[in-house]
Amino acid sequence: QVQLVESGGGLVQAGGSLRLSCAASGRTFSNYIMGWFRQAPGKEREFVAAISRSGGSRYYADSVKGRFTISRDNAKNTMYLQMNSLKPEDTAVYYCNTVDLPTRQPGDYWGQGTQVTVSS
Repeated sequence: QVQLVESGGGLVQAGGSLRLSCAASGRTFSNYIMGWFRQAPGKEREFVAAISRSGGSRYYADSVKGRFTISRDNAKNTMYLQMNSLKPEDTAVYYCNTVDLPTRQPGDYWGQGTQVTVSS
């Protein structure tokens, strides 16, 4: 499987921006559809965004469409999530994982996640 390490989270005011990174190791990163998920306190983990193997196709949850941008650099085995116009409801632990499309279900192995906190 692919080993995943998320980074880039932090505390930001509403309207601010953050850029998350997901560093992958193990099997060939470019073989996998990748995505971001998040889990807010007391809620189930939810799909945020996904990107195809080549990066040519991107998919977003309605709640982040127009504000978040997913990207990947296969040469660096890294995926990114640029988050703009952040809202308090974006507060969550963010995780990267492989993704099955079109179901948007995550793979079996999770990293430690990175905390994003948006203050009002």
